[in-house]
Amino acid sequence: MTRLSVNINKVATIRNARGGNNPDLIQVAKDIERFGAQGITVHPRPDERHIRYSDVRNLKPILQTEFNIEGNPTDDFIRLVEEIKPEQVTLVPDAHNVLTSNAGWNTIKYKDFLTEVIARLKQTCRVSVFVDPEEEMVAGAKICGADRVELYTESYARNYIIDKDKAIAPYIKAANEAFHQNLGLNAGHDLDLLNLEFFQKNIPNLLEVSIGHALICDALYYGLENTIQMYKRCLQ
Repeated sequence: MTRLSVNINKVATIRNARGGNNPDLIQVAKDIERFGAQGITVHPRPDERHIRYSDVRNLKPILQTEFNIEGNPTDDFIRLVEEIKPEQVTLVPDAHNVLTSNAGWNTIKYKDFLTEVIARLKQTCRVSVFVDPEEEMVAGAKICGADRVELYTESYARNYIIDKDKAIAPYIKAANEAFHQNLGLNAGHDLDLLNLEFFQKNIPNLLEVSIGHALICDALYYGLENTIQMYKRCLQ
């Protein structure tokens, strides 16, 4: 079964909209674990517009499942990961001014930088690199020393309703390349109850998906516990 890691950024966004501590991010994370998720993902950005660095510090002692910290490996981010020591760090090349992650790493162009960062962070935890579904980018992640890659699934989700077989084709090739390179395989971005099951059934050796925005939106209708179970059924 592919593991479900729930990204709780949107919970923090709701909290920050009014100030105070409602919803209580720590309690939500505890409940998400209790409801069956196998991991918690956060993506702290420099402007702390949702997850704050203090949230990451507060989450670490209470989590019972895998903790995955995503982000652009700035000096502050690297120091945070080294302090927290999560089970996994996912390196994402997002600029300060983007609304959400919108591209994977060019692991060839940034080979020297990624090699240095990955070597440093591997002393602390498992390192995954966020990449587009391109075989050469997957192979490049291996050369840089990564343990896993996370496939950026925005294009799959966007094109799924048009032609799901065509949409998933490059992801199958990228997944096969990850297997060939002996890389673990994760995926995330815009996966939801509509497209997740087809993706999981067709992508070989998929270890983990990280899902936040769609899952929190669905929870408004179905409730958080029920929604987590619905996503887990898609992954069986």
